[in-house]
Amino acid sequence: MTRSVGVVVPTCGDRPAWLREAVDAVLAQDYAGELSVVVVADGLRPGDVAGVPDSVRVLPNVLSPGLPGARNTGIAACDTDLIAFCDDDDVWLPGKLAAQARALDEAGGEFASCGIEVEHRGRRVPRLAGASCVGVADLVRSRMVMVHSSTFLFPRGLLRPDESAPGGQNEDWDLALRAAKRRPLVHVDRPLVRVRWAGSHYATRWADRIAGLEWMLARHPELAVDPRGAARVYGQLAFGHAALGQRRAAVRWAVRALGSRLGEPRVPLALAVAAGLVTAPTVMSALHDRGHGI
Repeated sequence: MTRSVGVVVPTCGDRPAWLREAVDAVLAQDYAGELSVVVVADGLRPGDVAGVPDSVRVLPNVLSPGLPGARNTGIAACDTDLIAFCDDDDVWLPGKLAAQARALDEAGGEFASCGIEVEHRGRRVPRLAGASCVGVADLVRSRMVMVHSSTFLFPRGLLRPDESAPGGQNEDWDLALRAAKRRPLVHVDRPLVRVRWAGSHYATRWADRIAGLEWMLARHPELAVDPRGAARVYGQLAFGHAALGQRRAAVRWAVRALGSRLGEPRVPLALAVAAGLVTAPTVMSALHDRGHGI
């Protein structure tokens, strides 16, 4: 029996054209089961949300402000077998839902993700995992950008985003890690979601990024055990402090990164920003053009 799916789309209401495209792409999925969409208005009234078909429910975020609370509001409003997420600036590509649901059933899995294509300034770069499953070790060693919230599909009641995530940062990484600790993620390694980095609300919130990384280190101590994974997180912290002009903190985290992995590539970028040789937005833009983040 094909399982029903409820799709939660959080929105701040400031990009109605993209929201409509996101919702239309979900509704256009060739999926044999029941499919419903809930748009959750975060920080505004549902009546102020434009660009949504009349058939789609629009609800206010009644939990903590921010992305995790909006997602949980949407989950609570669904009575479907499965839950899926889609951010309002992302687009599901044809076949996404059917491929993931089939993979979940065939593998007897609990939580599915898929490959993505990153869109930035008109350029699209596929990001694939090179594997059909993703485990804890994978998510510790690398953030696995393709394990993106807009790819998530899982049974309702299995897990919920943690609303304590600072500024909503890394709540999706935390959710994927918690799911992987139960059972490896089922991954469809094809680009089935288009992720638009240019529209992210989190692109330059460096203080939130720093707090989110420290939150992850506290919640998942194994992140500090794997040398490559630890160096990556420490390098990100160094870059975040450098972007805020906090040179001493940037250097301190850069030293920790090098102590874990001598060749950590984020260290020279962080030190260059800290020294004023280049700006953080310039570095981020160049990385995004290649489908990568810091």
